[in-house]
Amino acid sequence: MPTTCPHPNSRPRPRAFAARLDSRAGSAPVARQLLRAYLSALPAGDRYADVAELLLGELFANAVQHSDAPADRLIEVRFALVNGLLRLEVHDAGGGRPSLHSPVLEDERGRGLFLVAQLAERWGCCPRAGGVGKFVWALIAPALPLAVTAADTTLTALAV
Repeated sequence: MPTTCPHPNSRPRPRAFAARLDSRAGSAPVARQLLRAYLSALPAGDRYADVAELLLGELFANAVQHSDAPADRLIEVRFALVNGLLRLEVHDAGGGRPSLHSPVLEDERGRGLFLVAQLAERWGCCPRAGGVGKFVWALIAPALPLAVTAADTTLTALAV
C-alpha cells in the first residue's frame, strides 16, 4: 500500500504516549506536565488542555488513594488522540474498580469520578491485559475555540 509523505512544513503529530510513574501523590503534577508536553505537539492541543489536566489529576489521585496494589507498583498513564477525541488512561495494579456516586454537599471528598462523568464524553474501567489490575479511561472532546465561544455569548446576550 502506498504511503504519503507529510508536508515538509507540517509538525509531526504525536502518536500514543505512555509513562510509568511512582504511586504517590507527588507524581500527579509530573503526569500533568507530561500531558501538557504531549498536547503541545498537537495542532489544537490547547483545546483539550484544561479538561484533560483536571481529569488526569483526578484519575491519577484515585489510582494512588484507592488502589490495593503493593506500594512499589507503578502507575502508568497513556495519552492518544483517537478520532478527534483525546483518550486518557490511568493503569494501576489494584484489584478494585472505581464506582461513581453522587456526593452530598457536606462531603469533602469523593467528587473525582463525578467530575470525570460530567466532563468526559465517555469513560470506563477495564481489566488490564494479563489480568493484573485495571485501567480507567476517559475520552475528552476539544473545547470550542475561544473566539466562537465569545461570539456565541455575545449573540446570546443581545438576544435576551
